[in-house]
Amino acid sequence: QVQLVESGGGLVQAGGSLRLSCAASRNIFSVNAMGWYRQAPGKQRELVAGITSGGSTNYADSVKGRFTISRDNAKNTVYLQMNSLKPEDTAVYYCYLVASVVHWGQGTQVTVSS
Repeated sequence: QVQLVESGGGLVQAGGSLRLSCAASRNIFSVNAMGWYRQAPGKQRELVAGITSGGSTNYADSVKGRFTISRDNAKNTVYLQMNSLKPEDTAVYYCYLVASVVHWGQGTQVTVSS
C-alpha cells in the first residue's frame, strides 16, 4: 500500500507564500504523473497543477503565474510553490500520483486571510 504524505499547509496572509510537498511512502515503478487538486467548502474538487514524468506541466487558469509545480522523480516527491496567495486559494489541497492506479494524499489545509 502506497501512502502519499503531504506537508506545508497552514495559515498565511494574502500576498504571502507557502510551499506544499508530497512524498510517496515507497518507491513506485513507472509513475506517470503527479500533481495537486484542491477543494474549497461547498465547491467541487478542482485540478490545481499537474506534472508528468517528462516534466510537462499544466495549471488551472486561476493559479497561472503564481503557482509552480515541480517534482523529484528519484524521490517520487512533488512540490507546489504558491506565491501571491489570495483568499480564494483557501482550500484543502490533495496531492495525487498516477501509476498503475491513482493514489491520493490525505489533504492539507491552506488558509489565506485577507
